[in-house]
This record gives sequence, structure tokens and C-alpha cells, in this order.
Amino acid sequence: MTPENRVRDRGTSIMRLILASSLLAASTLAVASTPAAADPMADAKAIIEAHRAMPVFAAPGEPFDAKACMADKKVLSIPISMTIPFNVELQKAMASAAAEVGFTYTTWDNQLKLDQWVQGISQAISQDYDVVDLAGGLNPEVLGPQLSEARAAGLKISTTHFYDVTQPAVESVDYSGKVDFTGAGKLLAAWAYAQTEGKPNVLIIGSSDVLPSIPFVQSIQDQLKALCPDCKQTHLDVPVSEWATKIQSGTQSALLADPSINYILPIYDSMSQFVVPALRITGSEGSVKVASFNGTPFVLDMVREGQVEMDIGESLGWAGYAAIDNIMRMLCGKPEVAKLNVPLLVFDKDNIETAGVPANFDDGYGDAHLEGFRKLWMLK
Repeated sequence: MTPENRVRDRGTSIMRLILASSLLAASTLAVASTPAAADPMADAKAIIEAHRAMPVFAAPGEPFDAKACMADKKVLSIPISMTIPFNVELQKAMASAAAEVGFTYTTWDNQLKLDQWVQGISQAISQDYDVVDLAGGLNPEVLGPQLSEARAAGLKISTTHFYDVTQPAVESVDYSGKVDFTGAGKLLAAWAYAQTEGKPNVLIIGSSDVLPSIPFVQSIQDQLKALCPDCKQTHLDVPVSEWATKIQSGTQSALLADPSINYILPIYDSMSQFVVPALRITGSEGSVKVASFNGTPFVLDMVREGQVEMDIGESLGWAGYAAIDNIMRMLCGKPEVAKLNVPLLVFDKDNIETAGVPANFDDGYGDAHLEGFRKLWMLK
């Protein structure tokens, strides 16, 4: 299998591949002045410890009678592509949650093609669906005319797992199930700071062609600046389409230019498969650590094998139920949730076995969300 295919088929972060409306300049970063923390090490360790414990359920809103509200309702979800394992698992969880409540839920199968997304919206309109949900990285801006037609026909529009919590959705979207990418960024910065005993020299690898990547990278930059105003950080920006050709070479160049780099933070963990070879080639294995975000199974396996030090995971089973909760609140006249209440969990050498051997998308997080959502929806 070629490296390009591995990114497409295995990379959780590739689910965010889509035309974005903003670009972020690459190379060495300049960060606005941020007040230093009073006790930066204590602050960093507190952030880390808050994400080590087994997740507990926190209700994202008031309880409501979901079964009564959703009777005869129909939801069609269009993921960015069903060739991506992340989207397959997310859709399974969303379908499972919908089945528990008892309403019609349809996943629109597609292979990352615009005409297929357009056909899905047309199908939702012609078959009298109540909602079109754009899931797993599908940017509503590329479907503006079609979404306008759907809204004119009386459909509601939602997005699932696309925007960061700091980003407003476009006007064509009614409700958005946002993700705490900025929280993950703060956690990555805290980890690098604590693990280097307050002396991080960090290479951040981002992809500014992916819309939520912009605040994600910024949160890492800002948190590092707050913890360690004088510590060095560099930003390597690589478009998703060039991961397989540019991440390894860019990482090698950065390490050769500055041998004092001691941490690499690729914001999406599938980037790690191109970072690790660069460490090996430059002789940096062991002295330079890697930490990332997503909980992609093959990267969790890399944690178990010692190639990646830490990976922040998110349960896709939990994410699917949280997404359905927000969609139902939209149809039931309840307030939109501020973010999908999906916990971020640190996986490192101490707990990586709980993620499964080999790792999978859903082990290690417990099942508190199942009981929590059932009670929230008055199913029991």
C-alpha cells in the first residue's frame, strides 16, 4: 500500500480533508504576548491529570423526551467519505443512538466526491427528511446552493465534528456539533512542557488547509507562550494532500537546522507515520519525543511500541451519541450544545493496553455515556 493510500484509508485526521475558507502562513511562528502562568509546572500537570482519569458523563443540556419528540422524524447524514475508518465508526455510533431512540437515520455512502454530496442533499429533499447532517469534516461552505435549497424546503442543517469550539458556523448551518480542538492543543502544550521539565523546544506540525486546524495550532502556541514565554517553538505547515511527501522532509530539515528540538507535536496523529522515519534518519530517536491527538488505532499501537510517547484519544462511540443528542435538540426546540461532550483521554505507556491489542477506536474510555444519554433522553 502506498503512503498516500495509508493516509487516505487509515488517517483519522484525513476525515477533515476538505476545501477550507482560510489559510494560515507556515514556518517559524510569532505568537502574541500572553501573561505567564503563576506556577506553570503546576498548571501544566493539572491539565494533564484532568485528562488521565476514566471519563465520566456530563450532561450537555436538560433532559427531554427524545422518543416522543423524534417520532416520525428522519435524519440523513452525509460524511465527508465512507472510505475513511473514522467516519465509518462515527456513523455506526450515530446510527446506534438513533436506533435506541427509534427514528429513521440514514448514512449517505460516498467516496469523497462533490457530486455524491450533492446527490445526498437532493435525496433528503425529495424524500422529505427533516435534517441533513454534514459529518466528519464535510465543510458546508462547498455546498452553499444545495443547503439553501434544502432549507427552503423546510429541512434543518447540522454539522458534526467539523468546527472547533471557538469557530462560528456559517449561516447555512442551524446547529453544529463542535469539537474541543483548542482543549486538545492546550493539553499537548502542557504535556511537552511537563515532560521536558519546563524546557520545551517544540516543532508543531499543522495543516492550515483544514479549517479547525487554525485555532488548534493557535491554542498550542498560546499555551506554550503562557507556560514558557522564552521557550522556542516552530510551526511547520503541510497541506493534507502533501503529508506523504512533505512531513518527513520538513521534519528532517527542522531537526537538522535546530538539533535542540526535543518535542514534535503533529496536531493529527496520522502525521506521526511520517515523523517517526525522520527521527530515525536524523538519529533523533529517544531524544525527541512525539505527542499527538485523535486516538487513531494504528497510532495507539505506535504508543504501545514506544514510537509515539502520547496520543490524546476521543471515543467515537461517545461522539456518535453526543452528535445525535445535538441533532435531536435542534429538532426538539432545545438549545444547541456548546460542544460535543466527548472527553479527551491521555494514552501513554501507563494505560495504552486499555485501548486494545491491537488498538481500536472505542476501547479504554468506559461506557458511562450509554447510561448517561439514555437517562438524558428519558429512555429509562
